[in-house]
Amino acid sequence: MLGFKNFRCARILLSGIELMHMITKGQMQDRGIGCTYAQQFYLLAA
Repeated sequence: MLGFKNFRCARILLSGIELMHMITKGQMQDRGIGCTYAQQFYLLAA
């Protein structure tokens, strides 16, 4: 792997990976909406 171009890119990528791990573990609050994992991710990313 060539590495990251700068610290900002590394921070954004790693926070997205951590967010997906939190969603799959069920640590994000659903608030009764009943979204899939992908829908939760897109709602948080938007």
